[in-house]
Amino acid sequence: MKQTIVIGAGITGLTTALYLRRAGLPVLVLEEAERAGGQIRTLREEGYTFETGPNTGSVSFPEVAELFALLPSGYEAATPAGNCRYIYKKGRLHQLPSGPWSGLTTPLFTLGDKFRLLGEPWRKKGNDPYESVGSLAKRRLGKSFLQYAVDPFVGGIYAGDPMKLETRHALPKLYNLEQEYGSFIRGAMAKAKEPKSDRDRLATKEVYSAQHGLETMIHEMVELIGTEHVRTGAPVTSVRQGAAGDWLVTYQQGGELHEVSAERVVSTVGAHALASFLGETLPDELLSPITSLYYAPIVEVAVGFDHKVSNYRGFGALMPSSEPVDILGVLFPSDCFADRTPTSEGVLYSIFMGGTRRPDLIDMEEKELQALALKELYKVLDIDPRIVPNMVHISRHRHAIPQYGADSERRCAAIAEVEHRYPGLIIAGNCRDGIGMAHRITQATQVAQRLITDSDQ
Repeated sequence: MKQTIVIGAGITGLTTALYLRRAGLPVLVLEEAERAGGQIRTLREEGYTFETGPNTGSVSFPEVAELFALLPSGYEAATPAGNCRYIYKKGRLHQLPSGPWSGLTTPLFTLGDKFRLLGEPWRKKGNDPYESVGSLAKRRLGKSFLQYAVDPFVGGIYAGDPMKLETRHALPKLYNLEQEYGSFIRGAMAKAKEPKSDRDRLATKEVYSAQHGLETMIHEMVELIGTEHVRTGAPVTSVRQGAAGDWLVTYQQGGELHEVSAERVVSTVGAHALASFLGETLPDELLSPITSLYYAPIVEVAVGFDHKVSNYRGFGALMPSSEPVDILGVLFPSDCFADRTPTSEGVLYSIFMGGTRRPDLIDMEEKELQALALKELYKVLDIDPRIVPNMVHISRHRHAIPQYGADSERRCAAIAEVEHRYPGLIIAGNCRDGIGMAHRITQATQVAQRLITDSDQ
């Protein structure tokens, strides 16, 4: 029985490998970095526990709950504070509406758009399959909803521009609500009334982390897969077809080149990295539409204080692009999860900067970057400028978040054609099917199930 090679030990690669191992199939994971986890990484400094990549996930699909059920520690659900989210407007934070009354009284949206929202169920359905998120939101909800709800949401999730992200690929659930039901509101109401199976109910929508940080789940997954099946510090240099139709994978480790044979190869790395090992195998007509996917750069700044410094508590705050603020958003991890600070009086913030709004920040000098991040944090959260933080840590991610723009259909078609022409080669990862952890886990589960079914036939 020939093995499956999984390239990349991020959440997608590890989930795929875990399910293959549970099915009794041989698998080998090859990871270029010296550690598993990809962008998921938890650090501890000065008694603060913080993430340098994704901070939280959502149990938005059953596959997420099913994966955590396999892990010894499970997941840590956010405290009720996680339900409170803020949007910055005209110099202060406003709580995002959570019900009809707060929706009517919030200063975030204009009175005209609030009344306009009442007519959303009867608004004409769009017919442009390539419509942007921003265009769709403005057409159905109004300009102020685009400016102070959708725009900051897209900035927080994609670090991108809603006018450049294609709804069908970036937010397919939203696109399908309009296409299937003619309305966001009617669609949401219809979905809520649909009977749910026991498996459907696993998708609780809870916001989660893991005990002691998200990297806990990575360590547990590697242990379940078996450390002997996960090789780090092993960059793949070539993937090519052998004479017998199998796949020959060459990787480097310990200063030496190694070649292994596999029946199937699953790539889960970023699109920008594919050319480094598939450049000699795939023609440019197929490879180029995939590798040209743009990844927005992100700078993440963790800031810790030994005492309360702001009256705002909750999940975090998002910044609309129309506001004069040089950050995308800030999360409040210590409000939502336990043991993130040295003492119970301490607070921890995670600031996100850059994205498509300020891609230049990825190359800014450390001191200037820290000064800018703290200036904006203090302004947004109304922190006394005389207070000095106890801990500041800066993380940079040059290829952080893929932007599902107008080239998405061409890219997905190229991926499908690759898998058609080259049986046994699967292009997975965040170049398709969504960018969140829930999307990554769900895609990996489906890829693994497909491979397991093929092995049984």
